[in-house]
Amino acid sequence: MIPIHFISLEKPVAYDHMCKRQEAVCAALQQGQGESTVFLLEHEAVITQGRRTRDEHILASRERLKELGISLAKSDRGGDVTYHGQGQLVVYPILNLNDWRPSVDWYLRQLEEVIIRLLARYGLKGQRSDGFTGVWVGEEKIAAVGISIRHWITWHGIALNVDPVAEHWQTIIPCGIRDRGITSLAQLLDNPPSLEEVKEEMIRSFQEVFPCEGHITKE
Repeated sequence: MIPIHFISLEKPVAYDHMCKRQEAVCAALQQGQGESTVFLLEHEAVITQGRRTRDEHILASRERLKELGISLAKSDRGGDVTYHGQGQLVVYPILNLNDWRPSVDWYLRQLEEVIIRLLARYGLKGQRSDGFTGVWVGEEKIAAVGISIRHWITWHGIALNVDPVAEHWQTIIPCGIRDRGITSLAQLLDNPPSLEEVKEEMIRSFQEVFPCEGHITKE
């Protein structure tokens, strides 16, 4: 069974800090050292700009972003602009896909499947949408997926809306999609789970989709 180290970070983390941590694990895997790792965390409020970001998809001025406590960061993941912050569960799988299946499309669909299974645990029907990545409930997006892969080592990953700050989403056009909304577990459920509970369910769903021998560390 393939080992995976799940690391749950207890406090919101700066985006740049997590980029460096991902890079360190990636470098070790590329050298045949260490093990596949999945980080689970909240970020300090940040708007990230992927490789296909268009400036007009950021709606707020830099002054307004500063007032809201939201920083800006460039990202080497695929996709357009997105937001990360408290109340959103971010999952960064650093995996060697040669241990499963070296395929970009397969990997994207598997990450979506992780979210779909997690939502089903709460009685929600998550679905894919043709032409887009991520997972939707009805016409509203609940989870974004943006990845990078080099030599079949993955980084970046999933952002699931648990109970994010609604005002912050008004500063962008999420993923550049103008005609659909954003939703969250808090909006969809009468008794929404805590972020810690969702982390536990995320790990269970991940292990179903990526069979592995998992062990968990909390930091």
